[in-house]
Amino acid sequence: MSDNQPLTKQLLLGCGISREKKLRVPGTPLEFQDLTTVDFNPDVKPDVLHDLNITPWPFADNSYDEIHAYEVLEHLGQQGDYESFFATFEEIYRILKPGGFLLATTPRWDSVWAWGDPGHTRIISEGSLVFLDQTRYGRPPMTDYRGIYKGDLRVEEIAKTDHHLLFILKKYE
Repeated sequence: MSDNQPLTKQLLLGCGISREKKLRVPGTPLEFQDLTTVDFNPDVKPDVLHDLNITPWPFADNSYDEIHAYEVLEHLGQQGDYESFFATFEEIYRILKPGGFLLATTPRWDSVWAWGDPGHTRIISEGSLVFLDQTRYGRPPMTDYRGIYKGDLRVEEIAKTDHHLLFILKKYE
């Protein structure tokens, strides 16, 4: 790491056994720096043992530059339960520093793995991400959840593979 590059504080949600950095913000290091891991399974030896379905999460406001969530968001809440959907993303928004990033992967809605894994309870799609961006409401007409969701996470990058949706969202205030 160069002397002029600040240390990036990172949180890995639902870490499992992996500590691999799968996505990165352009211009940032390839490896994790100041990493905190969280999982509900004590066998994977996370830094923080916590069930992410229970809010609030045990992290201070505005404490992380990056939150990484690889193959975990589809395990939180239930499809159609908008309150748990927004609770998850409110926590991410709360914990991210201003200008911070969420870097995530989920199964694509049309992947055999979207519902093939018995632990998957929700689909996150490109359409789902629209509801996290305060500037995109009303285009196209949609249910307005701004009364319960106050965060503003905007898509910086989005990509698809055969089976996955990969995205980077940035926190705006």
